[in-house]
Amino acid sequence: MIGGEKCECVMPGVCKCPHHKLGPAIIILIGLTFLFYAIGWFGMALTAYLWPILLVIYGVVKWVGGSCSCYRRHY
Repeated sequence: MIGGEKCECVMPGVCKCPHHKLGPAIIILIGLTFLFYAIGWFGMALTAYLWPILLVIYGVVKWVGGSCSCYRRHY
């Protein structure tokens, strides 16, 4: 317990909040986008629009992620 709050973290610095898993999932999706393009499952038009959208989502998640309450409990 830190400051009267129950800590839901496995270890200090490791959080179980679901938004922390979104960043790695988006990186995987970007990789799959290019893989599917290389295989021929996605066309160039879809690939050209999809990976920048995923990258913007990742940036927003990282930008907003610093305001998570789990960071305030440890840092």
